[in-house]
Amino acid sequence: MTKAILNRLIQAALVAFMVGLICFVMTRSLPGDLAYRIAAGRYGFDVVDSAAAAKVAAELDLGKPAIVALFEWMADLLRFDLGTSLVTGKPVIDEIGMQLGHTIELALAAIVLSLFIGPPLGILAGLRPGGILDRALMLVSTGLRALPQFVVGLILIIVFGITLNVLPAAGHTHGAHLVLPALTLALGLAAVSNRVARDAMVAVSRSPYYAFGRTKGLSEWQVFARHGLRNVAVPIVTYLGVQFVYLVEGVVVVETLFAWPGIGHALVHAIFGRDVPMIQGTALVMGLMFVALNALVDLLCHGIDPRRRNA
Repeated sequence: MTKAILNRLIQAALVAFMVGLICFVMTRSLPGDLAYRIAAGRYGFDVVDSAAAAKVAAELDLGKPAIVALFEWMADLLRFDLGTSLVTGKPVIDEIGMQLGHTIELALAAIVLSLFIGPPLGILAGLRPGGILDRALMLVSTGLRALPQFVVGLILIIVFGITLNVLPAAGHTHGAHLVLPALTLALGLAAVSNRVARDAMVAVSRSPYYAFGRTKGLSEWQVFARHGLRNVAVPIVTYLGVQFVYLVEGVVVVETLFAWPGIGHALVHAIFGRDVPMIQGTALVMGLMFVALNALVDLLCHGIDPRRRNA
């Protein structure tokens, strides 16, 4: 376990370096005048002019070599300082701190919803492989995975926000605003988690230890609870950890679509405003969240499966 934690720490350091480097190079490579875009982010595109851009360039010392700016950011990172936003002038860590809570709230809601939708249906389908439910879930899951997230989100907005008018299409002022963006992410997660649960249930139900439980006279529910549930849970937990990439990718699209004030929405605005420290800090936090979740998945699987502890 100590070795696994050490490996995750090394991964986190590599992620920090690579994310900072790639984001810096890609942002500096974007077309357009950097000072003008930052000034537009501060004052608005309608009122910005060359004088404002020149003032911003002088204030932020944008004429310095790019390699110097990169090493300065790396040095700040070693002091756990993500720098200052070029647009708002506030510390990046404070900006992210306000937005990260909204993103975590959305991500947790999506994961909980997907757990209520995907695995139970997958387990039911796995108990009757080849049945009507199994074939129907295969069709629905394939369709959901084929659709981009923004298309799923638009469909939900049209159906529930416009046609039925039962849920708000955008905003974040109360709990109802969370439903549609969380459901958009949850449907994508559930589309695969139900197949993972289904395949795991089929494999477990055909195993010798599962058959032996029936031979002992246990009911189907007792066999599932004692011999099936934990064995089915391991691949589902592992899948959810892998699919955090889908979640991180999804919050950028979904938060923008539903005007949800999270870290993905902030990243989009930072890219438009060429706010390099904000882009680097936001992407860095996303990358470190991915590493942290993978470490959490390892710990959960270690706790669920005694065979890993014994090994």
